[in-house]
Amino acid sequence: MSDIDANHVGVLLERIADQNQAVLEAVGDMQKKVAKLDGIERNVAELKQDVKTIKAAVSNLSSELADHVRQPSHGSDSSGRLDVSRWSVH
Repeated sequence: MSDIDANHVGVLLERIADQNQAVLEAVGDMQKKVAKLDGIERNVAELKQDVKTIKAAVSNLSSELADHVRQPSHGSDSSGRLDVSRWSVH
């Protein structure tokens, strides 16, 4: 092999080594991003459960409020408003 051929092979090997290094760095970055995605996935699952809990609580409170408005309490008229005409001031 001539000096020119050996030099050419050396340059090619250096380029291949540089490309391999770039690929390794990219794969390392991808692994870090995938690890972050696992954490994000867990957080989203927790948030979904929290939203379900909040929806259930709001639905329950809405039902209780609707029942309360339909059933006037003591001292209220049929619209649910307090009847203050019978109140006395001492």
